[in-house]
Amino acid sequence: MDKLSFFGLAIALGAIAFGYVLEGGVVSALFNGPALVIVLGGTLGAVMLQSPASTFIKALKISHWVFFPPKRDIDSAIEQVKAWSHKARQEGYLALEDAALTHPDPYAAKGLSLLIDGASENKLRDALEIDLLLERDRLLESSRVYEALGGYSPTIGILGAVLGLIQAMSFITEPEKLGAGVATAFIATIYGVGLANLLFLPMANKLKYQVEQKMLLHELLAEGIIAMSQGDSPANIELKLEAYRVERPNLMQE
Repeated sequence: MDKLSFFGLAIALGAIAFGYVLEGGVVSALFNGPALVIVLGGTLGAVMLQSPASTFIKALKISHWVFFPPKRDIDSAIEQVKAWSHKARQEGYLALEDAALTHPDPYAAKGLSLLIDGASENKLRDALEIDLLLERDRLLESSRVYEALGGYSPTIGILGAVLGLIQAMSFITEPEKLGAGVATAFIATIYGVGLANLLFLPMANKLKYQVEQKMLLHELLAEGIIAMSQGDSPANIELKLEAYRVERPNLMQE
């Protein structure tokens, strides 16, 4: 769980709400169903119009990575590659068949399968690099869906405000209703700008980071499997993969 994402969102929303209250506002006045429907519905519709269905669906599937990123244990991955190397040196590549069939990561499973099948080093490297690049492009394309949401949201918010003002003008002879209608109209602008800058754009950037971290793990696995195909010893393989070990603060994740 990425606690920093939760805390960041809570701090942003809390600071805005608290500042509004300090100015004498009432937080409940910021909730408006029609404005939310216009902004969210219009933004989602625009992004669905521009995005391929597979990309949009993939974007929805990886959205939880913002708060619950995929597990990436570099140390465990290096130890796993070393264990594969030990087993392959002692029993041959065929001894890795069970690992290839049962490994939860399709990328690692494919690499092991190619190794077992006797693919040359060049063919193995080419296949793993192509898969890595294609997967990275697909995931980054999905993360850009949230950039698009952040781009359309403010404009749809302005559209919602204009629609609200048109409705408010129908009360031109009733000052009390007119004032309330104008205030409601501008809530749509708040929703548009707020969703873009507090949710959609931060999500897009966090997803890009998670994608790069996932690709880093796959790159490690690829380098390890290629080193195994070269006949490197487990100790040498560990030395090659040491560069992937980066000390990161773990205070906000668990």
